[in-house]
Amino acid sequence: MSNPDVHRSQALAKLPAEGQPELLFLLLHGAGADAAQMRPLAQALHTLYPQAAVLSLNGPEPYDQMPGGVDLHQGWQWYSLAGANDDNHAGRINAVLPDFIATVRSWAAQFDLPWQRVALAGFSQGAVLALEAVQQEVELAGRVLAFSGAYATMPGHAPPQVSVHILHGQLDGVLPYQDQIAAARRLVQLGGDVTADVLPDIGHELHEALIARAMEQLQTFVPARVWREAMQAAQAQGLADKEEND
Repeated sequence: MSNPDVHRSQALAKLPAEGQPELLFLLLHGAGADAAQMRPLAQALHTLYPQAAVLSLNGPEPYDQMPGGVDLHQGWQWYSLAGANDDNHAGRINAVLPDFIATVRSWAAQFDLPWQRVALAGFSQGAVLALEAVQQEVELAGRVLAFSGAYATMPGHAPPQVSVHILHGQLDGVLPYQDQIAAARRLVQLGGDVTADVLPDIGHELHEALIARAMEQLQTFVPARVWREAMQAAQAQGLADKEEND
């Protein structure tokens, strides 16, 4: 991922019919898949936000866990899972984050959009990468949609001004939902803006019900910071009115 332009020609893109994009969604597939895996989510986002640029990117490396070794026709990965365990997983993510962050910033710059108008949406390994990226880098993206993902390490802080939406299937046998619920609770305790939805009868998949729930969260969720700012403004106005009347 040393070059932000790598695989751009292979990205699945949905752009506004006319005019400049007002939002940017970067979609990140799971290990062993490719940009096409995120097509249902890309379509849902494009329908909800027709003035957004929705880009589904391929990972930078050929998937290396296929039987018989690497096969360039069998998908991509954001980082290798060969020999991965609880001790080295976080280190592998940290190793690829600088280049990934540069890629996100490059796309935002191409559309001349501030970081608050950038969102990351990932499935499985892509969700892991998105979650850890906003934990490490301040002012990278304003929202994260994490489908069937996980944190490499339990969050030690809540990313400021970032809304994190966790979406998981209750029957996920690859990345159990309990870990994500625990992480969501930690983020809430740390003052973060987070939602967590676990839907029954869904396994480790980018299920249409999870996508539909994500669209609801994007439309209805009001970040806590917005409420705080509104309350502060109301209090300030109340004081000003009181002083004027005294």
